[in-house]
Amino acid sequence: MRRFFLVLALIMPMSAQAVEPDEILSDPILEARAREVSRQLRCVVCQNQDIDSSNAGVARDLRLLVRERLVAGDTNEDALAFIQARYGDYVLLKPPFKPETYALWFTPPLLGLLALGIGGDILMGSRKRKKIADLSDDEEAEVARIFTSSSEGDHR
Repeated sequence: MRRFFLVLALIMPMSAQAVEPDEILSDPILEARAREVSRQLRCVVCQNQDIDSSNAGVARDLRLLVRERLVAGDTNEDALAFIQARYGDYVLLKPPFKPETYALWFTPPLLGLLALGIGGDILMGSRKRKKIADLSDDEEAEVARIFTSSSEGDHR
């Protein structure tokens, strides 16, 4: 039972939201909408973390902006469009698929393929190494002389 509470105590901070008490709207319906919109927006500092769970200052500013837009009467889509227009497509966790965002969509898989290719080349490279040329007769004789002289020295 102690282990359960220890694990629970360790996991709880990870699931905590970064929304500060002074940010929370008094209207629970608007607050739920704000949370829904916030989970669709990327923290531009934290990269792949939504602004709802980010402690960064810019994420707080974005959360406040979302709430401000919703209180002003914007729909969820209007609030997202406003922030997208201000910060660009990168601020969306799921950016639209269009030529301007191809880099956002294709760079990760291309980097993965590049890494696999490099890794495969390194692993397969040991098999592809050039074959060492056979020794000439003089070199064979020299190696045999070295081995016989070293083995004679070992028996003394």
